[in-house]
Amino acid sequence: MGEQRYFEYDEQAIAYLKARDARLAEAIDAIGPVRREVTPDLFAALVNCIVGQQISTKAQVTVWKRLTDAFGDVTPGALAACPDDELQQFGLSFRKVGYIKGAAERVLAGELDLEELADLPDDEVCRHLSALPGIGVWTAEMLMTFSMQRPDIMSYGDLAIQRGLRMLHHHRRITPELFAKYRRRYSPHGSVASLYLWEIAGGAVAGLRDWAPKGGGAKRPRPGGAKGGSRGD
Repeated sequence: MGEQRYFEYDEQAIAYLKARDARLAEAIDAIGPVRREVTPDLFAALVNCIVGQQISTKAQVTVWKRLTDAFGDVTPGALAACPDDELQQFGLSFRKVGYIKGAAERVLAGELDLEELADLPDDEVCRHLSALPGIGVWTAEMLMTFSMQRPDIMSYGDLAIQRGLRMLHHHRRITPELFAKYRRRYSPHGSVASLYLWEIAGGAVAGLRDWAPKGGGAKRPRPGGAKGGSRGD
């Protein structure tokens, strides 16, 4: 399966974010370097995202291990050729099998060239990926972060990022307009900012709390990312 890889960023990105946001700078110093696993094979990462929808991280790891043990490399050809009922035996729902088969068939038919996505701007990549069955905008953004390693991805649809911003900046609610302000502030290193906001949301900085109104339905999400996200699309 190859050596495990992590999201790559440099000291220049850290210095930029610290200069742009004093509170984030304090959090970065408190947290230290963040290592988040990436899956450079975009199709495998896509399938893993579908596997993880609406199930626990532990269950996702279990199902994914069954797939990799059976297929080795998770490729469009291998999954398209596997009968639906056999895929379900790995622990996949009928709907997820349909999503996976649909994505595999589009790649095999040439309707989606995953290698060509590398040359497209972020919004075009998001549009192409979110057009796949079972892949919404949030999942596309997670793939852009944790497979393609795009440097400037911040997902408004990620509940943990919203939670991290509330905790860091003492907001009761993150409106689209407020989110856009922070996204501009952290650009062009939004992905690294996201790594730290996920850490903050997970409780990595002592003394920070969620300022969302109690009883407002702001449940605590899992920190986002390909290994366990905040949304199921």
